[in-house]
Amino acid sequence: MSNHLLPASIFSTSAATSSSASKPFLKAKPMLALTALLALAGCSNGQNETNETASSEVTKTTEATENNTAAADDNVLRIGTEGAYAPFNYTNADGTLGGFDVEIANAICDDMQMTCEIMAQDWDGIIPGLKAGKYDAIVAAMSVTPERAKQVAFTDPYFSNALVFLAKKDSSFDPANSGDINAHSIAAQRSTISSQWLENTYPKANMKLYDTLSNAFLDLGSGRVDAMISDKLPALEWLGSASGSDYVLKGDEIDINDNFAIAVRPNDEALQAKINQSLANIKSNGTYDKINQKYFAVPVSATPTAASTAAPTTVDSAAQ
Repeated sequence: MSNHLLPASIFSTSAATSSSASKPFLKAKPMLALTALLALAGCSNGQNETNETASSEVTKTTEATENNTAAADDNVLRIGTEGAYAPFNYTNADGTLGGFDVEIANAICDDMQMTCEIMAQDWDGIIPGLKAGKYDAIVAAMSVTPERAKQVAFTDPYFSNALVFLAKKDSSFDPANSGDINAHSIAAQRSTISSQWLENTYPKANMKLYDTLSNAFLDLGSGRVDAMISDKLPALEWLGSASGSDYVLKGDEIDINDNFAIAVRPNDEALQAKINQSLANIKSNGTYDKINQKYFAVPVSATPTAASTAAPTTVDSAAQ
């Protein structure tokens, strides 16, 4: 209710009448004004009550929505992976994520009776993304290292890795000869176990570092580098492609006691325990071996590795 609803005569009659005639009206005007004010007050209070009631209902609805969202989120496990490290994780042509890591993550979520929400994250930002709460766990062929363990909490290992060198079939490159390593340009993915091992073991090596493994393989296949060091299984994956058909493994596998594990935030002990239990479950019920054979043909435990070079005593926390 507003002032324009008050009778117009209240304001216009007094100006048109004589002073004597106006006096009774002027005496009545305060009463009318008071009545109007009381009416306004009544309308105002009623409106406030309505607003308060509406506000209360909106608050209750918002709280209920937030509670329902929180309840829904409790059943979602958000997973971060790189999406560029085949066969462990890669991005399909349609933008979906696939690979060994992705299937292991989904199997763990199924066992936990949770929904997996898997997203891609560039490798250099994958631990910062976890710490910032972008996702709840990392499943991305991440090696367990002492330095990394200061930033994240690791689950039990779900894969054991070895390193290999690759070069052209007709190349004389021999990684058993340190002189050959120092004399040839060698590709590696930046911030991985491979690059850190090479840097620590052969500090004079002519390394060419790349943001992704795919780019490293691309330069190797294009002849822009002489050789490459990589995790064994991504190397075998590439050697089986058209681009890698003229290349082979050089020298022996390098066993550096490298284990892949799932990373969670240090204060997520409950989640760490649940993932460990589900990891144990999928290993015991055959799900793990089924996924493993799909990508690697034989169980990892049946794949022997031969050490050609001792592992370095320390590995940087940025290694993959």
